[in-house]
Amino acid sequence: MPSVIVGRTGPFTGQSVVLGDAPLTFGRKSDNGVVIVSPSASRLHAEIVAEDAGFVLYDRDSRNGTYVNDQRVARHVLRPNDLVRIGEETFLYEAQDSAETVVVNLSQLDLPRLAPATADPGVLRVTITGGGPVGLAFALALDEMLPGRVAITLYDGRWTRRGTTVVWKGAEEGNVRRLQVVTVQSRQYLALPQEVREALFDRPSAYSQMWPVGPDSVEGNPPRNIRIAYIEDRLLELANTKASIRLVPKRFDPVEQRHRLAQEHVLAVCEGGRSRTREHFADRFGAADASIYSLDGEHLQDVVLGLRVTSALPDPMSVLLTVSQNRFLLNSLRGEGFLNMRLTREEARQVIGIDPVRHVFEECIAARPCLMSREEEDNEFRCPTHGTLFLPALLRSSPLWKEIRQGLKLFGVAEEGLSAITSFRLDMVQRPRFTAQLSRPTATSPGTYGFLLGDAANAIHFWPGRGLNSGLASATSLARSLSRAWRGRPLRDADFIRHEAAMSMLQYRHKSRAWNAMVTTDDGGVTRAIRDVIADSVHAPHGAEVSGGAGGAGGSDVEALVARTAAIRERLATRMPGLPTDDELRAHLSQIAPATVRTLLESGAWDTLIVGGEEADIDLFYQADSPVYVPRPADPRLAAPEPSGAPNPYAVLAPPAPVPS
Repeated sequence: MPSVIVGRTGPFTGQSVVLGDAPLTFGRKSDNGVVIVSPSASRLHAEIVAEDAGFVLYDRDSRNGTYVNDQRVARHVLRPNDLVRIGEETFLYEAQDSAETVVVNLSQLDLPRLAPATADPGVLRVTITGGGPVGLAFALALDEMLPGRVAITLYDGRWTRRGTTVVWKGAEEGNVRRLQVVTVQSRQYLALPQEVREALFDRPSAYSQMWPVGPDSVEGNPPRNIRIAYIEDRLLELANTKASIRLVPKRFDPVEQRHRLAQEHVLAVCEGGRSRTREHFADRFGAADASIYSLDGEHLQDVVLGLRVTSALPDPMSVLLTVSQNRFLLNSLRGEGFLNMRLTREEARQVIGIDPVRHVFEECIAARPCLMSREEEDNEFRCPTHGTLFLPALLRSSPLWKEIRQGLKLFGVAEEGLSAITSFRLDMVQRPRFTAQLSRPTATSPGTYGFLLGDAANAIHFWPGRGLNSGLASATSLARSLSRAWRGRPLRDADFIRHEAAMSMLQYRHKSRAWNAMVTTDDGGVTRAIRDVIADSVHAPHGAEVSGGAGGAGGSDVEALVARTAAIRERLATRMPGLPTDDELRAHLSQIAPATVRTLLESGAWDTLIVGGEEADIDLFYQADSPVYVPRPADPRLAAPEPSGAPNPYAVLAPPAPVPS
């Protein structure tokens, strides 16, 4: 009969681990065989080792000691029915009947299987699917707000284990890291735990403050530009140090994990816009509605080409050129970042790869999407996953490649300064709810609530960082709600009224911004997609009318664009020093092809009166005793009266900030 350790109190209650030749470690650190969530446990607290004398328990210089049958021990040869206590958790050493089900492979033990809710009512059990910035930020916030009272399991298939640490997989392991530079608003990064802020911003070289302070900047703190891969790396490093966070380097499968999930209090879905877990529970969260983001019965979608570049322009010039038109958007970190190019329908069909061996077309860059990097040997853009080449770059005379080159010239990028190409889609839907009860409490289970966070809730990508800002706000909101609500009893719908209201506000504010970044209304009141306005300009017969030169129509277009940027400069001047003069703008724009200048002019400036303005402030819902009105017809007792004179969270305040969200 095998020797086993059986949990008696704590999260491991009722579960067994077979003891074998490999040592079994106990402690708070996530790489232990048995993770102890008690705050009185040490990182590596104790260990059971197979020796000639049998299985021997060692205390590994723990702070609060290891006890067997209530006697503190440094070394103890285990005997049947010995009761081991580590922190507030106890384990029984015994021989099990071979017919009993046990865990025989510790490498498959994602987390000690949890007991019914009555076993340890003080610990909130949370599963998070998706370990990107939102999932990690939520886990770290919850760890800070509920110290010693939360056990978190975090899944992501893009991770791997190296030694005792979980890290991001590299390209050689099939994981293409996100290299985009994103803009994080001060309202969001100041809401993060101090430890998280220090991890992200302790190195001044890791971020820049390209965009000026806006009317919604908190205490004069400007937005910060930072690489998303850097955010992911630093947050994962920090999560590795947390005893309450168990990192599981594999994709979460809701079917495979259904029994374990039934013993969790919370499932936070942070997998992104194509979340399989969200779709698995679609009957609980409700069907998404695309009609609100449609024109003439067609669901409006934008395809954006992401060009990884190094720009020689100073930030003030880049900012002014970006907000003066709607064709290109540069977001960078000291000149290095992504130039986002809004595509017409025809151009989107040209975003395609070609297999150089089989000579067939592939849509990997359009459908996955993939990142095609410039190869040194042949100077072509190749997808490392599928081996395809970017077709428009092979056809140097193709219309799309010509427009790409004009975008590079507009932002001072030499052609060799373009190092990679990707694409992404802006595709918005309206979600009816973000909170759902997945299972009800029973005598043996606590009842599980599910939550949509980040892109799984609101996928908004065209403005660099908009999805991240929304995701961080949603993570902060849920962590605050749970820290307020958790009292060791089953959770209720009423516990999440504030969070659901905050999520609705985030959806309204951020998607209204994105919508107004996708459409424009002419003087006659007709609303059109900006991509179609650009297409009309691209395909219009310019001829001699836009032949260029200061005296021709091309010169007139340059002057009109200079006049537009001058008006924007006037609004920005007090908040951003070093903006270019009219002569500097005129000289720069005169280098651009007249047809491209016409397209920039026709695309219109950013509608900063709508796109800018106040950030969604979830603090409105978490101030002391602040009432929240969310109609619940089935239970009117949950509805509080709307406060008179309360600020409207959906209001757009002036003056707006021409800062990307």
